[in-house]
Amino acid sequence: MASPRKNRRSVIALSGVAVLSLGLAACSSGSSTTATTSAAGGGADCAAYKAYGDLKGKTVTVYTSIVAPEDASHKESYKPFEQCTGATIKYEGSKEFEAQLPVRVKGGNAPDIAYIPQPGLLNTLVSTTGKVVKAPQLVSDNVDKYFGKDWKAYGTVGGTFYAAPLGANVKSFVWYSPKTFKAKGYTVPKTWDEMMTLTDKIVADDSKAKPWCVGFGSGDATGWPGTDWLEDVMLRTAGPEKYDAWVAHKIPFNDPSVVSALAKVGTIVKNPKYVGDVKAIATTTFQDAGLPIVTDGSCYMHRQASFYAANWPKGTKVAEDGDVWAFYLPATDPAAGKPVLGGGEFVAAFADRPEVAAFQAFLASPEWANAKAKATTGGGWVSANKELKIDNLTSPMDKLSAGILQDPKAVFRFDGSDLMPGAVGAGSFWKEMTNWVASDKSDADVLNAIEASWK
Repeated sequence: MASPRKNRRSVIALSGVAVLSLGLAACSSGSSTTATTSAAGGGADCAAYKAYGDLKGKTVTVYTSIVAPEDASHKESYKPFEQCTGATIKYEGSKEFEAQLPVRVKGGNAPDIAYIPQPGLLNTLVSTTGKVVKAPQLVSDNVDKYFGKDWKAYGTVGGTFYAAPLGANVKSFVWYSPKTFKAKGYTVPKTWDEMMTLTDKIVADDSKAKPWCVGFGSGDATGWPGTDWLEDVMLRTAGPEKYDAWVAHKIPFNDPSVVSALAKVGTIVKNPKYVGDVKAIATTTFQDAGLPIVTDGSCYMHRQASFYAANWPKGTKVAEDGDVWAFYLPATDPAAGKPVLGGGEFVAAFADRPEVAAFQAFLASPEWANAKAKATTGGGWVSANKELKIDNLTSPMDKLSAGILQDPKAVFRFDGSDLMPGAVGAGSFWKEMTNWVASDKSDADVLNAIEASWK
């Protein structure tokens, strides 16, 4: 699932010089550090924005699931565009976004722009409404230049590119206490085998604690942390191509490659020596599961996404030399690349007016990525934009995540359950991963049940 759970048409017809000018703006790269406004919303350097043209009196509506207080940094990041073009960005956040967006689109009340949190929802909107506008060529060019091919693919439906990526998160992390590791003489593992050797050493060294903290609980979404475990390992053991085939159901859910991946997850998650009471995993929330790392030391490592940084108790220093930090979940074969599981949002448009196209191009540019980084003073946001200046990020965890996303060796894949049909990804997959630990359901029975649900 994407962080706690768990669209467009023909190329716009901007007139003559405007098309050329917008192209220059969309393709600008070196200006990213000078064409942004201050976090306090001061005057912007408008050099890179002149090419968008005069949009005075024009309004672009934006609808998202991001509400207060997290919406403040988004609104702040639009100020350079507003100041330099004269356009007004009207922002609306709603906790009912995913339920209301399809209703609004079908009812003729669609926003100009929507931030789509899952590629599966984008696919649904494209296929069921016919109202999503194909991304303008200029937006496509920006994505080609500033993002990896993986990201463009997730904004593509039926061979047509609709949605540029916006924010991102990295899920392939293991949280730990640097202080505890130093006191015990432990080093951060660089390979899967080293991680398992460390796991066994913790068992031998500390009879009062367990190497791993695990919790699958998440209210109505219980089970999604288990799907993330399987996805992360599937990506590492089977490779990106087989992962893609599995997510798209081009191979069955109980394919031998999935059987092997689940068995590997089970060597950790279903081993009482490593996790304690296996059945308790189903009722332990993912939020609470990792806290013992900094409270009572009863567990050492917690596989969880970058967004878990906001979950630690107030006053916890999240840094490499702090109370808690995270390391990259090692690959099983480092020579095969650096698999990265994650999630993110995508920018869908429901109108093809010039000002909408200009704002889309801006959101896919280095100018916006860096403005957003500066505006997010409390941390908790990153982008996969290759021109994002890591020093503009304030949080050490955000900087770590951005470094992984920009690593040339990184092979990014989106959270699998978010790409699967809802009845599977947010249904049987969650349910059966919960049964796997709660009632010790066998690997075969779990995978067969999920396969049977995929109609």
